[in-house]
Amino acid sequence: MDSLAPASAKADALRQRYGAVLPPAGPWSETIAGLLDHRSVRGFLPDPVLAGTLETLIAAAQSAASSSNMQLWSAIAVSDPAKKKVLAEIAGNQKHIEQCPLYIAFIADMSRNERLSQAEQTTFENLPYLETFMVACIDAALAAQNAVVAAQSLGLRTVYIGAMRNDPVRVAELLGLSPRAFVVFGLCVGYPDPKAKNEVKPRLPQSTVLHHERYDPAPEAADRPAYDAAMSKFSARNEMQTTTWTQRVLNRMGPLKSMNGREKMRAALARLGFKIR
Repeated sequence: MDSLAPASAKADALRQRYGAVLPPAGPWSETIAGLLDHRSVRGFLPDPVLAGTLETLIAAAQSAASSSNMQLWSAIAVSDPAKKKVLAEIAGNQKHIEQCPLYIAFIADMSRNERLSQAEQTTFENLPYLETFMVACIDAALAAQNAVVAAQSLGLRTVYIGAMRNDPVRVAELLGLSPRAFVVFGLCVGYPDPKAKNEVKPRLPQSTVLHHERYDPAPEAADRPAYDAAMSKFSARNEMQTTTWTQRVLNRMGPLKSMNGREKMRAALARLGFKIR
């Protein structure tokens, strides 16, 4: 699909992503069509990925932007069923972690620079600061998203597992991380089970998230009810308990218990050797 793609194809892709309120259909490509077709998949076939797939995905990941080329991230591919079972338990028994043929833990990795500091006998004064930790997390996220786009182009599907942060110390111990290394999230990769419900999830309208010249929250009041209605229909079709986006936010951001242990993140990071200032 290129810039001359039929208007109907563009409209269909945008409608899947936004529902009834569509932004203008501008320039187009196969890459854009693929990005709009992204969905989180939680049902995988047992088929292994092709040989070399992992290395190809990591090559794509390493081609992402990296702040000052510091490359403050690493990845661990996990195939051991016993380890995947423990990771699934940490993540609230998300069985697709055990089911997927390829699981990748993406790591904010400041330990490599710590070792470089020691090898060069130079104190890295910037290492313990919040900015450096944020760069490491951002680098990991950018790398992982490149891997996701690459995987989808190969006919694979994925789902991020943020619940690795439920117990980052246990995850670090299981994967043998060095001090100052932290699993930001995991990624399930595999061929989607056609029986699983894997519909494209609607997103907030662009009038809520796209601002011009200055931040303007005014459209939210009108946008949210319409988006809630779209999400309610999506939830019904996909047999999801939470119906609207508003209710999902209330459930996730309201009670502290919904953080599932992540409210203790600062203490966990300290145990992992991070001294964030």
